[in-house]
Amino acid sequence: MKVIAFNGSPRKNGNTYGSLKIVLRQLEQEGMDTEMIQLGGKKLSGCIACGRCSKNQDQRCAITDDDMNIFIAKMIEADGILIGSPVYFGNVSTEVKALIDRSGYVSVANGGLFKRKAGAAVVAARRAGTNFTYAAINFFFGINQMIVPNSNYWNMTLSRDIGDLEKDEEGKRTFEVLGQNMAWLLKKTGV
Repeated sequence: MKVIAFNGSPRKNGNTYGSLKIVLRQLEQEGMDTEMIQLGGKKLSGCIACGRCSKNQDQRCAITDDDMNIFIAKMIEADGILIGSPVYFGNVSTEVKALIDRSGYVSVANGGLFKRKAGAAVVAARRAGTNFTYAAINFFFGINQMIVPNSNYWNMTLSRDIGDLEKDEEGKRTFEVLGQNMAWLLKKTGV
């Protein structure tokens, strides 16, 4: 089984990355293959509402001048998808929003490409906005008929500066439990 993680923070080794790594480490210990994709900082277009994904139904976005179709193909191949985002003004980063919008439209236009895959959000914030960011990612999973494993708390850390995650014992434990629960779900469902 394969789980792909998207780091939506432009800080390649920041708190969002560190949080995703904790989840991935648990999945790897349970025998899962994992891959981390650095999404934040990439030039990604938002959806332009052209409707060509519905017309073409080729599991691709019609915009081809960025890496989105590579990301969509990886999401189709994966059994589980982790989306990590820092909080930017109370919501996801622009790169995560582009991923959600474009891959979501392609999925729906092609009969539900992500249906019954496991999906989990991972959020890092300085202080506030985590609930909105967590919800935005989970709305994406919901409309795509994905199964959302949870943890013993919402999947977030209050960490601003690189390395602050190491001080958040509750956040780190939350991500460990999330990884364990996602592995359990994937094994039970045999996705």
